[in-house]
Amino acid sequence: MRVLVTGITGFTGGHLARFLAGRGHEVRGLARPASRNRTAVLSRAGIDVVFGDLTEPLSLFPACAGVDVLYHIAATYRTAGQPDDSYRAVNVDGTRTLLDAALAAGVTRFVHCSTGGVHGHIEHPPADERAPLAPGDIYQQTKLEGERVARAAGKDGEMEVVVVRPIGIYGPGDTRFLKMFRAIAGRRFPMIGTGRVFYHLTYIDDLVEGFRLCGETPSAAGRTYLLAGPRYTTLAELIRVVAQELGVPPPRWRIPARPVWLAGALCEALCVPLGIEPPLYRRRVDFFTKSRAFDTSRARRELAYEPAVDPVEGIHRTAAWYREQRWL
Repeated sequence: MRVLVTGITGFTGGHLARFLAGRGHEVRGLARPASRNRTAVLSRAGIDVVFGDLTEPLSLFPACAGVDVLYHIAATYRTAGQPDDSYRAVNVDGTRTLLDAALAAGVTRFVHCSTGGVHGHIEHPPADERAPLAPGDIYQQTKLEGERVARAAGKDGEMEVVVVRPIGIYGPGDTRFLKMFRAIAGRRFPMIGTGRVFYHLTYIDDLVEGFRLCGETPSAAGRTYLLAGPRYTTLAELIRVVAQELGVPPPRWRIPARPVWLAGALCEALCVPLGIEPPLYRRRVDFFTKSRAFDTSRARRELAYEPAVDPVEGIHRTAAWYREQRWL
């Protein structure tokens, strides 16, 4: 099968491209010209790297030519000082432009990567795909808009569209949890709130297999799937597992959430207009106060999706990789 993966210089896109190439697919990867110096390892893995930009329509048509299945992973993620329009330019308008190019090229299936964050705080866990949509920031808002654009493009039947909502992606190669691991290792991790909220992790190997199933299962056309790990935990349990892996006791002291959230709001108000990375975000406090727990029954039933890596094993592998990099 001839596939195109966007966002190949990112964690998920890069893993997916290499995974599909390893399964014998003819893989083309789309990268921005500014990321050229990060593509050599992908080329060595047998991926045909092409350069383009979601904000430049003419660069997308050659990338889509001859492609059977397109996995759209690229997105603009949260960055301090970035205006709302920049999120919409990539996550919404860029998705629309890519869909136009895919339709013109005769792409059969478009697998669109959204985020489980579109559901916001899960008041009645676990949530499935029918749970209320309550995006909490501009990133999540524009990802939801991108979902709707993609889904609308598939309604006329010219191209099959599948929407994927990944949850809590982690594993070797990812650095988003590195600060947390370091803080726990150094016994400096602040437990904000009770720790009783839920958190759901998805190991990268399980996720890319889920994406493959979304791209190759005939009955997935027109469907939306939550892809998550085999189980969720409380945040306190997650921190305890990380601490045990690192050989330190879990945090004993807890800080009330409300004052920290207000401090985060103040930091953002002062720093973001100046383009300065705030030392504290409200969304970082959200990590401690909002539940993320999901039901993957639809993906298990319709795709035969079977995530295999338990959080204890996944955290062990991730910590081992951090140690290999000499970051812990």
